[in-house]
Amino acid sequence: MSYKAKLKNIKAFVFDVDGVFTDGSVYLMPDKSMCRVMNVLDGYAVVKAIKNNYKICVITGGDDPAVRNRIHYLGIEEYYAKVSHKLEKYEDFRKKYSLQNEEILTMGDDLPDIGIMKASGIATCPKNAVPEVKAVSAYISNIEGGKGAVRDVIEQVMKVQGTWIQDDTKSV
Repeated sequence: MSYKAKLKNIKAFVFDVDGVFTDGSVYLMPDKSMCRVMNVLDGYAVVKAIKNNYKICVITGGDDPAVRNRIHYLGIEEYYAKVSHKLEKYEDFRKKYSLQNEEILTMGDDLPDIGIMKASGIATCPKNAVPEVKAVSAYISNIEGGKGAVRDVIEQVMKVQGTWIQDDTKSV
């Protein structure tokens, strides 16, 4: 079955943060804090997907308060931070919403993401993912992480399913 055909079954998305929602850069501030940048195109698509009853989960190894605030601002309730073995949290999310693996699209960019990507119905990655992640991906976005790769996969799913229509989704 082709990648595009599988999009019809997707009801949920599971994303990593660094390298997916961000470009993987960490800006070191004079006060010793760190700063990341996220793309509003991704945020718009997340809000639109949630409004259309898709479930979204973020599983990350980090735990930055600013990232947590942004994820919650977008309306993502399932946020797992400081996770070293992502498959366990993936399974918690899947079971909580009675989802089958075939109904979940994952997007990761680095080695810790491979387990959940192999478990999901469709594994995807940004253009700048590591080669091992690209090797297990059914779809490699032509967009880099932090530059709209999240929107790319959400928009594709919603267009295939007829839920990507013009609306009044808030600017994010």
